[in-house]
Order: sequence, then structure tokens, then C-alpha cells
Amino acid sequence: MSSLPFFYEQAIPGIHAQVTLSEETSKHCIQVLRMKAGARLRLTDGLGNLYQASIISEDKKRSVVLIEEHRTQPAPPIKTSIAISLLKNASRFEWFLEKATEIGVTDIQPLLCQRTEHSRFRHDRLNGILIAAMLQSQQAWLPILHEPVSFTDHITTSDRQQKLVAHCEESTKQLIKDLPILPEIEILIGPEGDFTPAEIKMALEHGYEPVSLGDTRLRAETAGVVASALLVNR
Repeated sequence: MSSLPFFYEQAIPGIHAQVTLSEETSKHCIQVLRMKAGARLRLTDGLGNLYQASIISEDKKRSVVLIEEHRTQPAPPIKTSIAISLLKNASRFEWFLEKATEIGVTDIQPLLCQRTEHSRFRHDRLNGILIAAMLQSQQAWLPILHEPVSFTDHITTSDRQQKLVAHCEESTKQLIKDLPILPEIEILIGPEGDFTPAEIKMALEHGYEPVSLGDTRLRAETAGVVASALLVNR
């Protein structure tokens, strides 16, 4: 089953159902892969469900498949959230989204901080990057991509069990590997230029623990990827 072409469809009724594929998936199956009636493929809804289906109607815009098998992929054991500032260079933020999805984070919260220089946000495009990364890495759980919120609004409402902040100011910081493992964890990653001292102070006042991501100074998107890897793979 794992060797079959793999696609995302948002709504899949279940086994034995007939599903009309999206135009994008249909085009890829029929025009790009030149699949014919009877050919098999895999589908996921991004909610842990994996389906095997066969094409029963070829159409480059509205192919129809029959769902033949269903199984589930276990949910990630820890809910890992990366709350990261939008970046001036949009392509670097997109690179972060791709890599964080491949690593296995469960949700991503874009932040608008005092030093954030870029506030444009195209949810459909960015969610498409997450979907492609999920499929490429053979996962069935799509990270939740939230709408951007202000730094203040986020830290004053976050209810994660374990809350961390990575910043570049000199202070005592814990290593992530030394932290207790709780079912829900979140880390704050700032923009180019880091969080302001006032933002760091506010985060600490709201229960965020300062942590180190290593001995070198990292770009914001690199810090997000390093934090993702360290948290998911503890």
C-alpha cells in the first residue's frame, strides 16, 4: 500500500464510498501520472485516516474513486506547537512550514511581534505547503495552521501544559533534553532581531520557561526547525 501514489482529500466518507477527487488531484492522477480506471492510490484526510482506493471514472477534473480499505495512523504522542513570528522573507517562512511538518509538529501559530516586518499571510497557499510536506513524508496527520495573532494576545491566552521561549538575551536557560515530557508543549520563536526585552519579560511573567537551542545564533526559521526537531524527538 505504501508504494501507491498518495493524495490529500479533505472529506472522505469512509470505506465502500465513492469519492469525487478534487480537480488538482484528478489532474495529477490522469494527466501527470496517466492513471487509468482500475488503478489504485492512497488517500488521507489529514486526520489520521489512510485509505486505499481504485479509480472507477477517469476525468482530469473530476475523477471518481471507490474506497476499498481503511486504516488509521496513530496520533503523535505529544502535541507540539511552534508559535513563531512571521518573517520578512516569505520564502524562509514557507521553508520552515515545510520542514516543521516533515518533522511532525502538530500545530503552528504565526505571531505578530514588535519586530515583525512582514504581516501578509495567505492561508490557502501556506496550508498547501503543509499538505505537500505531509504527503512527502508519508504522514496522515496535517498540522493545524492558525491565523496570525499578536504576541500579547497569544501568550495571555495560551493554555499549553508546558510553555517555552527561545530568545537570544543573556540569561539562565534550560536545555530542552533536560525538561520533563508533558503531553502538550509550545515554544515561542521570535522574528529577525529577536523578541524585545519587554516581550521576553512578558512571556516569563506568563509562565514561559527560557530554553537554549544551542551555542550558535540561528536565523528565525532555522530556530523554528531546530526547536521542532528537539521537541518532537525527545
